[in-house]
Amino acid sequence: MERLVETARDYAARATADNTNTAYARDWAHFASWCRRRGADRFTPDPQLIGLYITEMAAPQDGSPPLAVSTIERRLSGLSWNYQQRGQRLDRQDRHIATVLAGIRNKHGKPPEQKEPISPEELLEMVSLLSFGLRDMRDRAILLLGYAAGLRRSEIVGLDVNRDDTEDGKGWVEIEDGGAVIIQKTKTGWKEAEVARGSSDQTCPVRALKQWLHFARIDHGPIFRRVTRDNGGVQADRLSDKHVARLIKRTMLGAGLRSDVPDAERLKLFSGHSLRAGLASYAEVDERHVQKQLGHASPQMTRRYQRRRDRFRVNLTKAAGL
Repeated sequence: MERLVETARDYAARATADNTNTAYARDWAHFASWCRRRGADRFTPDPQLIGLYITEMAAPQDGSPPLAVSTIERRLSGLSWNYQQRGQRLDRQDRHIATVLAGIRNKHGKPPEQKEPISPEELLEMVSLLSFGLRDMRDRAILLLGYAAGLRRSEIVGLDVNRDDTEDGKGWVEIEDGGAVIIQKTKTGWKEAEVARGSSDQTCPVRALKQWLHFARIDHGPIFRRVTRDNGGVQADRLSDKHVARLIKRTMLGAGLRSDVPDAERLKLFSGHSLRAGLASYAEVDERHVQKQLGHASPQMTRRYQRRRDRFRVNLTKAAGL
């Protein structure tokens, strides 16, 4: 029975993504600290107490910056999940929570800040900065494959060479004659992304990936790994997803992109999401193909990524006779 209990706990932990579990744990720790400072009981899901908590998140009493509405909502989700794990229920529809949250949304709600998409021309300028040492071969494959497959940064570094290579892997790559197929584990099941070969060797993500695997001598386990300081070999550890964001910012600055903007502002324009947004915005194909590649359940979500979408392609004004 003890072994079954441990197995059940392991399955329960895998019900949500590792990043989500980490975020929820931080949410609970923050709430617990807030309760201790005020002598409140954190273990009882009291809607009135939660209402006061989110009020202080939106209007801190100590003069610290207020949290974004999306962060407050995420923290509420984290508290709900933590109470659920304790066999309790937090009623988020209770007026002490729902009305306060509605007021916070009305007063502090803002449109979501979106990172700039990277165009194909900009990506090639970034890639051109990279040499053919091991570290740069790895980074070239990250940029080209991440762009062509429309991957999140966690999905890029979560790839393994083969299926079931590692316990923490989020997918694997099958290289075929025509290209590569990326099979990934998502919140809603499994999805596939097809990455065909590029128009030239210099821009082909499949060739870049094969080149990295060959020279790094990787045939099992994580695809993207740390490289030794002397650039002479690879380590066994999986690369952190933060490396993708740092890589994009570094090569973007090095290529002189958006040089009319001060460096501090330029760094805020791009992130790991810029690869995914770039594919959605610049791929000249039918929208449904982009939706499938990104793994979106609806075209509405895909359109949020299409920063340069032609909003007035369908002219309802003229169609109405005006």
